[in-house]
Amino acid sequence: MAIYVIGDVQGCFTALQQLVKDINFDPNADMLWFTGDLVNRGPQSADVIRFVRGLDERAISVLGNHDLHLLAVAAGKTKIKRHDTIADVLRSQDRDKLLGWLRQRPLLHHDADLGLTLIHAGLLPQWNLDVAIGLASEVESVLRGPDSDKFLAHMYGSQPRTWREDLVGWDRLRVIVNAFTRLRYCDRSRHMDLAPTGPPGSQPKHLVPWFQLPDRRTKDLTIIFGHWSTLGIWQQDGVIGLDTGCVWGGALTAVRVDDGRRDFFQTRCPQQQSPN
Repeated sequence: MAIYVIGDVQGCFTALQQLVKDINFDPNADMLWFTGDLVNRGPQSADVIRFVRGLDERAISVLGNHDLHLLAVAAGKTKIKRHDTIADVLRSQDRDKLLGWLRQRPLLHHDADLGLTLIHAGLLPQWNLDVAIGLASEVESVLRGPDSDKFLAHMYGSQPRTWREDLVGWDRLRVIVNAFTRLRYCDRSRHMDLAPTGPPGSQPKHLVPWFQLPDRRTKDLTIIFGHWSTLGIWQQDGVIGLDTGCVWGGALTAVRVDDGRRDFFQTRCPQQQSPN
């Protein structure tokens, strides 16, 4: 059985189909993991969800910020933004099935046998694996429960900027979501700065990529994530970054991870939107 992890698809279904073909994926034997952001900015979000959902137990996908944004729009808790391309999901006849499946996705997946942890964006340095799993479960429980629409209404915003154990309510859930789905940089006081999006070296000097903070409590893990298209493939600091900007005209990237392998595969993507 081969296990491949695929970076942010963002509605680029044609590129996904080509990549799946290129790696000779066998849906009866192999598995696909996805770093989240299955939807938005590309032209075929509904088809991407249908494909991954149709793989059933042969696929694992964590939630990204664009996936959560789709759920919030569908729930009427925020409006479609100028560059959103999620209307095909919202207007589809199987809308409820697609959204219901997406709502059940986790924020974190850990495979103890492979020694791999899958997330969309980042983990705060204060968190070890057990803490991260527990905090992800808090959000997942609310998202799947009767208060999901209230959560989606309070999800947006960049405050609080740091984690505290005594946080409660929406502030607590928002910090968790921001770390898992939006994080790139922190300062050395463990405060998130969600504004800079450029590669390491382009950020203000007081900021550090989350995975390079010296006191990070997940240094013993191998973490695979997406979200950061300007980072590209990143294979150091105990992490593997896989977002290579397919939607911006870059590539869709997969890495094979079973049996300790780190074999990378890429499919070039036509530009769907401009980063500018």
